Amino acid sequence: MRESAVQAEIMMSFLVSEELSFRIPVELRYETSDPYAVRLTFHLPGDAPVTWAFGRELLIDGVGRPCGVGDVHIAPAGSEGFGDVLIRLQVGVDQALFRCGAVPLVAFLDRTDKLVPLGQEHSLANFDTHLDEALDRILAEEQSAG
Repeated sequence: MRESAVQAEIMMSFLVSEELSFRIPVELRYETSDPYAVRLTFHLPGDAPVTWAFGRELLIDGVGRPCGVGDVHIAPAGSEGFGDVLIRLQVGVDQALFRCGAVPLVAFLDRTDKLVPLGQEHSLANFDTHLDEALDRILAEEQSAG
């Protein structure tokens, strides 16, 4: 039976300010049922886990160069090649900044590419059905939160 998901847990630094940061576990997940997206679940101390979903291609691109528009921005932390990566997530005026090593991200992305090669996402059966279900779920969550 073919795998339908790739999962990894890595440690990231949650950068609260220039003086304060702490390490948190973050679950990375990729599923063939949503082949264009990756999910990052942040396990913050004292809070319920928070999951963000965004384009797999955005994460791939962000490891090597600054990219992102809107709520998610990803960029290399420096110019030293495979050093660290910064992930900035924003909701309204609130934002969170995370820093992690590029190597575990690249290893995770390599595993996603073995499952569904980049550019082949459209070939998965029933994608339209999964997209409709995902959109319905997102709308329901927004309505219940609002």
